[in-house]
Amino acid sequence: MIASSVTTPRALAAAGVRWRMRRHSHAAVLAVLTLAGAARLAFAQPAPSQESLARCLAALRSSPSARRIADSTWTRHVTGLTLDTRIIEQRDAQPEFKLPIWDYLAVMVDDERIDDGRRLMREHRATFDTIERRYGVDPHIVAAIWGIESNFGRGMGSFDVLRSLATLSCNGRRQAYFSREFLAALRIVQKGDVDGARFLGSWAGAFGQVQFMPGSFEWLAVDFDGDGRRDILHTPGDALASAANYLRRARWQSGGSWGMEVRLPPGFSGRGEGRKIQRPLSVWHTRGVQRVDGAPLVRAGQSPATKAGLHLPAGPNGPAFLVRENFGAVYRYNASEAYTLAIVHLADRLRGGAPFVTPWPTDDLGLSRADRRELQRLLASRGHDIGAPSGVLTVRTREAVKAEQLRIGHAVTGRPGQRLLRALREP
Repeated sequence: MIASSVTTPRALAAAGVRWRMRRHSHAAVLAVLTLAGAARLAFAQPAPSQESLARCLAALRSSPSARRIADSTWTRHVTGLTLDTRIIEQRDAQPEFKLPIWDYLAVMVDDERIDDGRRLMREHRATFDTIERRYGVDPHIVAAIWGIESNFGRGMGSFDVLRSLATLSCNGRRQAYFSREFLAALRIVQKGDVDGARFLGSWAGAFGQVQFMPGSFEWLAVDFDGDGRRDILHTPGDALASAANYLRRARWQSGGSWGMEVRLPPGFSGRGEGRKIQRPLSVWHTRGVQRVDGAPLVRAGQSPATKAGLHLPAGPNGPAFLVRENFGAVYRYNASEAYTLAIVHLADRLRGGAPFVTPWPTDDLGLSRADRRELQRLLASRGHDIGAPSGVLTVRTREAVKAEQLRIGHAVTGRPGQRLLRALREP
């Protein structure tokens, strides 16, 4: 999913943006597949300049934390780095709109990603089997992370990681954090795990097929193929094993599930509940909560003392879930409940599971990537200059959507859904 104009989930987390769901019917997340979803953290500060960047990097070089960086590494990869004003624009932008959870899942867990994931799991079956044995992590979860973080390695970002992190180290909030990440990136290059001349990733410094920040890479990346390099950019085995190792360290419970979709009894209020408030399944059973297929909450051989928390991403009128510790492990990979739900749902679909049973509380569901491309072709056929259909909701696409919404008589929001797509299909 990560194109150069797209903000990644890991990049948003790295920038300190915790894009969680509001737990009501208008739940929304930051749009990670649109230019409008770029994280904008507005604050007053002096205008950045090349001179200020040079002074900042010189001060960083003289700090104790930079002692592990050889002079030759610094000279080759830092001397001459220039300010990347695109990073400033990404960082300082306020979100122009947010994706409802049904929009987010429509594009994250679409038929294309499911089909690609199943095919790639067959192609890399030996790798996935070995990773499962070695780390005890569900391979479908690992594949889902691969698919959502980088569209299975197809889109890892096109920003120069060293330049991005240098810019963020010397401008704006969290400079201490990004300075640590910048030095970690230099150590990675110095060690030879990544070629500094081709070190590309997201605007906030996350990189590779599973989008690690450099500090996480140093701590948790794995040389799965034993070639002496931990190459999460070009080697799927290294990337997938690194993600599994991350989840294992995030307290993934081997053999356990992430949770289940459930049906709430009439009038049930989820007030005061949440994924962190873990209660025994026996308590949920007493309160009338059932599996969505009507089966008992506690299956044969399962302890009624098993704990789970109630997760209502769109409020009590939408799909409901009892989530367990493994849901929390995925959440620790990227601190977003929407992202976590997308990962576990995609994993279920990859193993042959069905879509959620309970419908989302909306009469205008979201668009898959194929739907978005069709929408863009239809907009172009009506004379809108939006460029080649890409599935990315660019500024020009949103402006064209607004124009068509105004023409048709829909609410002018710039958000395209199934209702607009159906209207544009009509002659």
